[in-house]
Amino acid sequence: MMIFAIWSLSPLIGVRMRLLCSAAFLLLAVFHFSDGLAVMSIDLGSEFMKVAIVKPGVPMEIVLNEESRRKTNVIVAMRNGERMIGEQAKNSGLKKPSSAYWFFGDLLGRTIDNPQVKKFMKNYPYYNIEAHPDNDMVVFKHDEENSFTAEELMAMILENAKQNAVKFAEQDIKEAVITVPPFATQAQRRSLIRAANLAGINVLQLINDNTAVALNYGIFRRKEFNSTAMQYMFVDMGSSSTTATVVSYQVVKEKSKVTGIVDSFPQLTVKGVGYNANLGAMDFRLRLRDHLAKEFNKQKKTSTDVTTNMRSMQKLLAEAGRVMQVLSANTAHFAQVESLLDDQDFRLQITRDEFEAMCSDLIDQVDAVIQEAKKTSELVWEEINEVILMGGGSRIPKVQEMIKKSTGRSELGKSVNTDEAAALGAVYQAAHLSKGFKVKKFAIKEANLYPIQVEFERIRPKEDLDSELESKLVKRVLFGRMNPYPQKKVMTFNKHTQDFKFAVTYGDLDFMTSEEIATFGNKKLFDFSLNGIGDAYTKNIEKAESKGVKAHFKVDESGLLTLDRVESIFERTITPEEQEAEEKAANESTLSKIGNTISNLFGSSEEEAKPAEEPEKKPESEEVKKEENAEQKMEEEKGTEEVPAEDKKEEEEKEGETKEDTKDEEAKKDEKSEDKKDVEGEKKEEKKEEEKKEKKNKISKIVEEIKFEGNLIDVQDPSTEAIKASEKKLAEMRKKDEQKKKLMAITNEIEAFIFTAQDNIYQEPYEKCSTEEQREVIRSTMSEASDWLFDQDDDTELKVYEAKLKSLKEVTKELYERVKEAEERPRAMEALNSVMNYTQYFLVGMVNYTGEDQPFTKVEMETLAKLIVETEEWNKTVQAEQAKTPSHEKPRYTVEDVARKINDLDREVKYLINKAKTFKPKVKVEKKTNETKTVETKEKAEKDESKTEEKIEEPEPVAEPSKEEEVVLELPEAKDESKPTGNDEL
Repeated sequence: MMIFAIWSLSPLIGVRMRLLCSAAFLLLAVFHFSDGLAVMSIDLGSEFMKVAIVKPGVPMEIVLNEESRRKTNVIVAMRNGERMIGEQAKNSGLKKPSSAYWFFGDLLGRTIDNPQVKKFMKNYPYYNIEAHPDNDMVVFKHDEENSFTAEELMAMILENAKQNAVKFAEQDIKEAVITVPPFATQAQRRSLIRAANLAGINVLQLINDNTAVALNYGIFRRKEFNSTAMQYMFVDMGSSSTTATVVSYQVVKEKSKVTGIVDSFPQLTVKGVGYNANLGAMDFRLRLRDHLAKEFNKQKKTSTDVTTNMRSMQKLLAEAGRVMQVLSANTAHFAQVESLLDDQDFRLQITRDEFEAMCSDLIDQVDAVIQEAKKTSELVWEEINEVILMGGGSRIPKVQEMIKKSTGRSELGKSVNTDEAAALGAVYQAAHLSKGFKVKKFAIKEANLYPIQVEFERIRPKEDLDSELESKLVKRVLFGRMNPYPQKKVMTFNKHTQDFKFAVTYGDLDFMTSEEIATFGNKKLFDFSLNGIGDAYTKNIEKAESKGVKAHFKVDESGLLTLDRVESIFERTITPEEQEAEEKAANESTLSKIGNTISNLFGSSEEEAKPAEEPEKKPESEEVKKEENAEQKMEEEKGTEEVPAEDKKEEEEKEGETKEDTKDEEAKKDEKSEDKKDVEGEKKEEKKEEEKKEKKNKISKIVEEIKFEGNLIDVQDPSTEAIKASEKKLAEMRKKDEQKKKLMAITNEIEAFIFTAQDNIYQEPYEKCSTEEQREVIRSTMSEASDWLFDQDDDTELKVYEAKLKSLKEVTKELYERVKEAEERPRAMEALNSVMNYTQYFLVGMVNYTGEDQPFTKVEMETLAKLIVETEEWNKTVQAEQAKTPSHEKPRYTVEDVARKINDLDREVKYLINKAKTFKPKVKVEKKTNETKTVETKEKAEKDESKTEEKIEEPEPVAEPSKEEEVVLELPEAKDESKPTGNDEL
């Protein structure tokens, strides 16, 4: 209690102990916090990006950037060796457009001859674009020394998103789900993943942005869904594209493979998609920009054509964006730009009708997108519950009118956050995919927009000339249009017995325009070479029948196609006799091993332990082992659709002809279920007869792994050397950014220090603790430092600023210390007096204690008394000296000196109290007298007499009781509320 009182009344007691406790608590908090997990999502739009995080205690929160905004411009600017991202880069781009790069996301995974790249160069002619020497992808040539690929620029944006997320979450984040347009090609998806890897981000999934929006809509309405499908259409007009998506919500059931429990959960299925990759809000904005430029030239304020000045056109583009937003809610507004060209201002009124008229052809294209989504979903409008708007471009009133007209709706849904729905839906999926969180399951079935097929050559003999061979190109659809994914499929090549090659390409793209098809570049995706088929065929054909070569393909959660493995399958028929022989050999081998073990246990010598001759063991065939491996792999592929490349029945009837494309997966399942019912009925009737029959032949499968090599054809990935060069370039830029932050921080610190010092010297506490000469030195020094800071160049090194700040602190150090001591000295002395009073009070209790068992020794009491006297004398001495010392001179004692005295007293009292707590006095219990014992015995006898008639023996006499009494140690309490002072005598 005493220690508690001392600590509560004295803020300076146990200074070191408090520091240690604070440090320990901080370390524990940091350790616990860093042990948590966090994931993020990045909604990567063409113009803006939104970032969301999930961490323990923070479910689905949008991250604020450095400007405390919820979305960030996807712009990277380079000026004077300085890199800027976001709003700062946007402002820099207004002054020098060629140094600020934006809308480069559409260039990922595209070569320089792609029509999308040509359109980009037309819209933004001030960029110097070249082809990469390795793969012809886009490279921005910034100056003679620096150039940046589209992937490197995107990596900078993603790295900025990660930094903002880490700062917001206050812990490291490495995993993310990133949104992509649903029409992104295989090359574009691969390119985005490479950019994320350069930024140090592990991509859990690339989720289509329309699916992320639909997921966000569904997770907050999961209780509204049931086993009956509910359809919704989401229309999203972003900055560079327009998408319409039909989504189905339905509660499904699934049996757990681990527990066997049937679980029900909602599932999102993309039923139909329509899109226009060249129709977005930026196209409307560019139309308005060109209109403003045309009107400025008509005003004849300058002889220079405004379209020839890139800086002026960039200003008009920014103003066009602002006017578009205002016209969404107003019928007219003024566009105005100060000093647009040759110091001439520009002002022009724009009405909503004028704006819609100049963009009428763009608005008409929205209908085609919506109708395509409805067509691919195979639904009618009555089956679609609601049409929901998304994207900034959907705010244009005329666009909304077109959507109403196309869908036949009087009202459109606006219940989704247009800016943040995709980011929040994607971060929910990130939490689901990560290992650190457990969320309610919401299944997703995305849709494959572009059909993928396999092409290979079938070689067969000519009918008229047996000696000659002819080849035929065969095409088989692997993943059809609107097939759901993630999904696995197996394609079987029945007639190939030698090594061969095949290609994977995009399938029939007739649903697209010729301009859209041209953006694909090369339609071929991969070339695969299979090696080892002939060897496997020669090895197994004499003892088994070939069942073809099976290629296992997969489209993962990110929409990326991969070839997992290739196998050559053989089947061998094992007769009942062979089965019995194998079983017999296996049993004899087992018994022989048991016999040998027993012999070894009881044998007395090597000769006695020598086993009898074993019958010749039949080695386990490689076929059996391979059969087990095959069965295991088949189990893994359960639910995988098999796409035959060649039909076995036709192979038997007529060599060389191919079968039409197989039925879809659902039709196959229906047919198999009907066949299964018939087979089960027959089995019930013949069950008894089959049990009596002899064993039938057994089919053993042999699986031979086939090696394969794949080559990318659509767009070549960067080489290992190019990736390393990009990593080095980004690391150097990251280092420069850190150096820049440090420079900004220290310059701000110097500026703040100068301002504070100049203000302090006029404050009363500082005037009392200094002379006019001392203040004048500080005043002149700070004035010179202010001029010095203004004159510094941008390339001034960090160590120069650090040295300057150190010198400024030296000038003001003594004054600041005197002021600090003068302010804190009274409180410190008050705390010391309080501790001394309580220490004396404690000593009085020690001295006045009258018990026989004294917990404290004489030496301990004398030591405490001496410490109190020394402290009191020190206090009187320093107080007297300080009273004679002027306030502008160094004080005779410091607050730290007082704290040491307090610690000395505190440490001594703690020791004594802890000793008192653990002290155990000698206790002697007082014994009862004979007379008392006799009375108690008689009372007990009378009490028991009613129960029994047995006699009670007389008690034996006991010894005389000891005069020692029990000793209880109690600390003395204060007799009144007054407390002894430091001058009280002991």
